[in-house]
This record gives sequence, structure tokens and C-alpha cells, in this order.
Amino acid sequence: MVALSILLAVVVIAVLAGALLEVRRSLHASATGLATLAGALETVESEHLRTLEPSVKAINAQFDTILSALPGIGAKAAVVAERRPR
Repeated sequence: MVALSILLAVVVIAVLAGALLEVRRSLHASATGLATLAGALETVESEHLRTLEPSVKAINAQFDTILSALPGIGAKAAVVAERRPR
């Protein structure tokens, strides 16, 4: 009975060790993939997105102009709506 208990403990430890080794292998593969992805994202940012920055700023400036005009347009529309016969 003691021998079987010891054998069972050894088997459980071996299975757990194997599972931990598999987890370690999977984590290492994930880390490698994430490092590759990080490099690709840096390339996209430096070669593509940074060149778009002036255009984005110009578009945002136009949106700011449009948004600043909206309250005035809304007020005028309210005046027109009040004068309109029902």
C-alpha cells in the first residue's frame, strides 16, 4: 500500500511537471509572437502613420471650425422653426 502511494505521488508529480513544461513552451511561443507583432506595429507607425499626422491635424482643424459653427446654426434654425406656420 505504501509503495502504491509513493508510485501515485511520483506519477502525479511527473504529470504536473509535464503540464508545467507545456505551459512554459506555450508562453515562450506567445512571447515570440508578441515580439514580432510589436516590431511590425513599430514599422507601421514609423513608416505610415507618422506621415499622416499633418493631414489628420488639418482635418481635425476643419472639424473644430465646423463644430464651433453648429451652435449658431442651431440657434438660427430654432428661430426659423418658430416663425414657420404650423
